[in-house]
Amino acid sequence: MENAKQKSTSSVLMLPWLAHGHISPFLELAKKLTLRNFHIYLCSSPVNLNSFKPKLSQHPNNHYSNSIELVELHLPTLPELPPHCHTTKGLPPHLMPTLVKAFDMTRSNFSNIVETLKPDLIIYDFIPSWLPDVASSLNTPNIVFITSGASTLSVAYNFIKNTLDEFPFSELCLDSTIKRFIQMRDSKSNSIKDDDGSKAHEFCERSCEIILIRSFSELEGKYMDHLSVIFGKKIVPVGPLIPHYVHNNDEGIDIINWLDKKEKASTVFVSFGSEYYLSNEDMEEIAHGLELSNLNFIWVIRFPVGVNLKLEEALPDGFLERVRERGMIVEDWAPQVKILDHSSIGGFVSHCGWGSYMESLIFGVPIIAIPMQFDQPINAKLAEMRGVGIEVKRNNNERLERDNVAKVIKQVMVENIGVDIRRRSKEMSENLKRKGDVEIDGAVKELLQLCGM
Repeated sequence: MENAKQKSTSSVLMLPWLAHGHISPFLELAKKLTLRNFHIYLCSSPVNLNSFKPKLSQHPNNHYSNSIELVELHLPTLPELPPHCHTTKGLPPHLMPTLVKAFDMTRSNFSNIVETLKPDLIIYDFIPSWLPDVASSLNTPNIVFITSGASTLSVAYNFIKNTLDEFPFSELCLDSTIKRFIQMRDSKSNSIKDDDGSKAHEFCERSCEIILIRSFSELEGKYMDHLSVIFGKKIVPVGPLIPHYVHNNDEGIDIINWLDKKEKASTVFVSFGSEYYLSNEDMEEIAHGLELSNLNFIWVIRFPVGVNLKLEEALPDGFLERVRERGMIVEDWAPQVKILDHSSIGGFVSHCGWGSYMESLIFGVPIIAIPMQFDQPINAKLAEMRGVGIEVKRNNNERLERDNVAKVIKQVMVENIGVDIRRRSKEMSENLKRKGDVEIDGAVKELLQLCGM
């Protein structure tokens, strides 16, 4: 790692959590800031940085690779956690606590990085808990960047604090949402626990003056106001932060060529994020639901690392043959942003992860929501409340049913009940594109003040 350079621009050191869904918005925020005279150091484990390097070379004149420096943070190699496992991608769930432990052991390494680079500002995730102390000891301002929605954080905080009876937005507190929070809190492997909520509150309280959040005021203004009261800080939205893609490259060219032959808004895109894997039961019901809908579809299917399973074995007998004229199955990865921006896509069967949710809004694609975990049930409810999607409800045993999957797909895509959803999705997209970078410009003013500029 090179020593910090003398420069007239403001320098920012970013430390996201080791998950693709966190690093990606940090990277997009970094790109926005570099276009406004910031120099960025993006810090993560080598295995994560290697996967993001190609994303920095897609900009003309190599701008990003000159103004965003990737800084390796070396985690200790624990018995069950070799370097290639220093990421949440493909990590078995039982190793998540070990990854958190290893990340928490990088305090000394990160402190050395701060001392060497001498950034004007640190932007970080909820993890690790020691970062505010490190930043304070080195007289470096630090602020939290929340990569999920304000609505989710509002519900989660009040749930953990046992104050949901006082929560002003009861429409978000569905039984299914609360059940999932309870499951996450009680899980031994990971996620929301009572002390995590307290730490999140502490991090936000210790964030210098402001808290950044990946959202926009039209979508979540009242929830941001609520968080501002809770944390005693100004909540500053930075917009949806959608990844940039190059229109004319060959990325996913077979998929795009296939879509080019389909009619406008005739096809659904089906994907459940980069780090969630469908159960056998859910995969079967979704497959039958897609078949029963009689609509075109592209379905991205992923299996956990180490699971050697052929598509034919994972899907219902004869499924691939029956849908081969109108369905495309893509294994492991597809250029999601490029697909959602295609005119043939008319709906998005999604787990409603916040990144996917933002992308659907930007491109005006209605959502067929099948939430699985974490913030997804709240995001699905928010989609319904904003009139841009419908959730596929599970039965009393929390199981998906193929008939219901097919019904909601058809409602959103072609039936009269979906007319307002399709119209509202387009209106939301047009408003966001017309608004441009208003949020990020406002955030830049706040950041420059913190940097003393």
